[in-house]
Amino acid sequence: MQTTHLASLLHALKSLDTQSPAGPYRVPGIWTGKNNGIEQVNPAEYFTTIIESILESTHAEIARQHHPDWSAAAVVYNLFIRLTTAFDHNGDGTIATQPLECGFRETGTFLKAIALLPYIKNLGANAVYILPVTEIGSQDKKGSLGSPYAVKNPRKLDPMLDEPALGLSPEILLKAFVEAAHILGIHVVLEFVFRTGSMDSSWIKEHPDWFYWIRDNENTRNYGPPHFDPDTLRWINEVVERHEMHNLPAPSSEYRAQFVSQPVTVHIRDGKYQGTDKDGKLCRIASAFSDWPPDDRQPAWTDVTYLKMHNNEAFNYIAYNTIRMYDNALDNPENKNAALWDEISDIIPTYQELYDIDGAMIDMGHALPSELKKIIVRKARESKPEFAFWDENFNPTPEIRKEGFDAVFGSLPFVIHDIVFIRGLLNYLNKTGVALPFFGTGENHNTPRVCFRYPREEAGRNFSAFIFTLSAVLPAIPFLQSGMELCEWHPVNLGLNFTDEDRDLYPSEKLPLFSAFSYDWENCNGLLPLNSYIRQILDIRKRYLDLVQCGERGSISIPYVSEPELFAVMRTSAGRSLLFIGNSNLHHAKTGTLEFSMNDISLYDLISETSWPIDEHKLEVTCSAGQCMLFELPPEV
Repeated sequence: MQTTHLASLLHALKSLDTQSPAGPYRVPGIWTGKNNGIEQVNPAEYFTTIIESILESTHAEIARQHHPDWSAAAVVYNLFIRLTTAFDHNGDGTIATQPLECGFRETGTFLKAIALLPYIKNLGANAVYILPVTEIGSQDKKGSLGSPYAVKNPRKLDPMLDEPALGLSPEILLKAFVEAAHILGIHVVLEFVFRTGSMDSSWIKEHPDWFYWIRDNENTRNYGPPHFDPDTLRWINEVVERHEMHNLPAPSSEYRAQFVSQPVTVHIRDGKYQGTDKDGKLCRIASAFSDWPPDDRQPAWTDVTYLKMHNNEAFNYIAYNTIRMYDNALDNPENKNAALWDEISDIIPTYQELYDIDGAMIDMGHALPSELKKIIVRKARESKPEFAFWDENFNPTPEIRKEGFDAVFGSLPFVIHDIVFIRGLLNYLNKTGVALPFFGTGENHNTPRVCFRYPREEAGRNFSAFIFTLSAVLPAIPFLQSGMELCEWHPVNLGLNFTDEDRDLYPSEKLPLFSAFSYDWENCNGLLPLNSYIRQILDIRKRYLDLVQCGERGSISIPYVSEPELFAVMRTSAGRSLLFIGNSNLHHAKTGTLEFSMNDISLYDLISETSWPIDEHKLEVTCSAGQCMLFELPPEV
């Protein structure tokens, strides 16, 4: 196996002065297998030792090769490198945005991500999914670091992800990261942002027609999302729900009049791109906002703009029916912005060639034209048929499978806070079947952490363990949002399912998606980390993989339990059955009974490794707060 770039990295580390590092450098003990606490190290020696151990690993690369459906058996660890591997290395109480005197960064880097790979493997993960690592725009930057979704150039990497002490580019370091992951049998999936760009995108000068422009005058100073009256909102929601995409209600004429037509001539004024329309009037790039539902109240994405996927004078504006739902009138091939589509569809093949990545998560896949998604998938698989595609979509539908995708994000995080909603989702999936796997998780970087409502409380740890165990028995891909194992509660971004109060408490300066931040690697938020529990659940899941992966109709049932707060799920396939029982009460133990046709036998809980008798056709169980049980049932059930 080729390890050229990992060897270059190792050489660079060994070339550093290891005798007198400039100032202290601390790392979390948990990164190298200890329970918690910190240790002071020489950074060059520390990283050298870890990389040498990776290179000496006996894991065979064949473990990740040539399986066309490898992602179905994936266990995913989600890395936001800038955040996940950030740490207060010099112990001064802050995360510096500039390198330390020793030349190493406190914000996350590719080097530290490489060092974290053995930790990730030890958790039980066999795939890493990395949030965007591309160059970030600086115009109207949010927070101290800017949004990774404000992509300035999708073909360049964020220079903040290097380590200046090494003198190696982030491109070399990403190649070394992929090599190290492959040695350990870990697949690498990058997230690609094809729906948006930064307000100072490198594409603007040469391709102004790839963007939406608005008039630059006093009337547009308060530009924002279109307003729809209550009747129109109901109309929009009804027709979209029925998938009727013709003659979708448009925003008001006053809103549409803010936008200018092509051609636009671009120049720079006061360090920012400005345009002149065909009538000689000034215009500027229109910033982005969340548009679904059409009255969404998420904070505006001031550093991000939408790419213009279609050219049609009647739809020359930003709204749900031009950037997400797409009125059928845009289906005419003459309307597609062909040069932009060609550029977008060539990006992943470039990353395949340069970095040997194994898959792609498509950001805002639900808001890309279906035809474009098919082109992206086809081009990427021409040279690598086993290349995986995951879609940021919330419903695992056959249509997404037909586009060539292997998995979707899914809707589980949006129902976890109410057992009634969880039951409703699983009953729906049992009735319809699961067309393709979804991510088994209660959180991602856009949703509240599972522990968000219970910061530093045992209830949060109970809740996290409950949701993870339930997810592990569903036809889903186990998904570990980094920090979840530490019972991290601080939100990464206020994307979905947050309140106005939350938005007041967490401006962009306090959100890790935009500003420097570190997990509590040292103390795990005062709680026992979930690492050992996660490994145990994943080991059990591996033994029943064919059963839990079954997404056929009728394979997910909800048995009745006498105690409403005890939640049960039965998974059945090919004559085998696995029973999950979990206590959704996070503070108190609960006792309840289930009835069976079998009698006078004992069921063995695979988690606690204890037996529970079925007496008079009833199984009575007592679960402590948040506790879960897993039983394999005999065939006669």
